[in-house]
Formats: sequence, C-alpha cells, structure tokens
Amino acid sequence: MDLRIFTEPQQGATYETLLTVAKATEDLDFDAFFRSDHYVRMGDVDGLPGPTDAWITLAGLARETSRIRLGTLMTAGTFRLPGVLAIQVAQVDQMSGGRIELGLGAGWFEEEHTAYGIPFPKEKFARLEEQLAIVTGLWETEIGKTFSYDGTYYQLTDSPALPKPAQHKVPVLIGGHGATRTPRLAARYADEFNIPFASVEDTERQFSRVRTAAEAIGRAADELVYSNALVVCVGKTDAEVARRAAAIGREVEELKTNGLAGSPAEVVDKIGRYEEAGSSRIYLQFMDLDDLDQLELISHEVQSQLR
Repeated sequence: MDLRIFTEPQQGATYETLLTVAKATEDLDFDAFFRSDHYVRMGDVDGLPGPTDAWITLAGLARETSRIRLGTLMTAGTFRLPGVLAIQVAQVDQMSGGRIELGLGAGWFEEEHTAYGIPFPKEKFARLEEQLAIVTGLWETEIGKTFSYDGTYYQLTDSPALPKPAQHKVPVLIGGHGATRTPRLAARYADEFNIPFASVEDTERQFSRVRTAAEAIGRAADELVYSNALVVCVGKTDAEVARRAAAIGREVEELKTNGLAGSPAEVVDKIGRYEEAGSSRIYLQFMDLDDLDQLELISHEVQSQLR
C-alpha cells in the first residue's frame, strides 16, 4: 500500500509551508506529495495569506525535492486551456527529472471562478473529455510530426506538440463518484482511478464500475491503479486524536466514520479494509500543515506496518 500526502493549500498556506511539508514527505519516506487546485478557501477559515497556484508550486518543488512523486488532485480543467496545460506539465516533469503525475478533473467550485473572473461553462464534463484527448495526444505525438484536433470546444491545427515530458508517459489520474461517464473516461484515459472521501462500500462499487468499463473497451482492468483520498487524523492517545481533530474543525467520531482517524492501529486496520476493496494507494488529506509530528507518527507507526 502506497501512502501519499495530499494538501489543501487554499485553506491557508505559503509556498514555504508547502515546501516544508514536501521535504518532510520526502524525508519520512512517503511516496508522493500532491496538492489541490483551488483559488478560494472553503469553510470557516480565513485562507490567509491567500491562494497559491498548483503548477507554480509544483515547479518549485520539482527543483527542491529529489525523490517523491509530485502531482495534483485534481487540476481544474476550467482553469487552463489543454494545450497550455500540456506544455506546463511537460516542463515541470522535465524540471523534476520525470516525477510528475497529472490529476485532471472538470472543475466544480463556481465561487472561485466568479471570484477571479474565470469562465464557468455548463458543459464541463464534455470539455474534460476533449482536454484529456488533447493533452495525451500532444504528448504522444512523435517529435517532428504535428498534432491537430477538431472538437466541439477546442481546435488545434498543426501543433508541433512540444515540449515532451521527461517520462515516456506522464501518469494521468481521473477520479470521482459518477456511475457512468466517469468510469468510461477513466477506462479510456487514466493510468490511475481515484475515488475521494468514499466509504469502503462505495469504493468497492466504483472500482467495479471502472474495471467493467475498462474490460468493455478491451483494456485489462488491472492496468489501472485504484486509489482513495481520505482525511487523516492520527494520535498516540485519545486526547491527541481529539486535539488534532479540533485543530482542523472536525469531530473525532465523524472522522473515524468518514476518514482515517484514531490510533495507528485503528488506522492500519481501516486501511486494510480499503485494500480489500481494491485500493493499492491512499492519499492522506493532511489538513494541519504545521503538525509535522503527525506526519512522523504516520510514517513510523502506520506506514511501517503497510510495507
């Protein structure tokens, strides 16, 4: 079971804070550092000092880390034109020496679009499908050849399809709870399917839908990695768990129901249930970015039992 650290910087974080967490992620032997892609805080926090851009952050971390994978859960398709996104991701992949992964979603949070003057189209899912076709098509085009695309929402003519990523193939992550279109899209374009904040039972059902969709187009279902994203809150004692839950504005019992919370033994046990449902990777949504002691605890007493 791979454990990855997943952050939500729109809730309030500087680049220096993110760098500190990323370096701790690397030093503590976690597999990867991922971040969300949002421009407005959510819930009852001030979000200060304000948002940081996902791909600018990852470009910086690409030069200041050496081992961990880096990526997004999920880049909002509404924020970037697909041709520009393909260039950005390829460049950051080169800067990292081939450690980048692209999670790409349709975009959903209307408030951040209106706050920063970003168009919020109605046809987001159909646009996402074209974006995936373009980004992957640009990367796959042989050097010296051109790429063209004539879609409903995007048209590219004789693109040189450069630059190329350092990796032969940048892993593409697709995720969500949709019962029909999401599994179909994942089966066609994804290297990894991620279901965020889902129960074990819902995870098993959604993974089954994706596997069925892959087999329906002649793709081996086991070609995909299946993963979860879950909030984490771990402590050595009940009091420590309660303190950490309060620090992120959550209740312990709610966290135990909807996430990974409690003692290291409790969290290991619950991760095992997700593994039985088909998950081989978990993104730990780490909300209190100043609590590096919790990362150390997870590394030494949770991760160590999963390898």
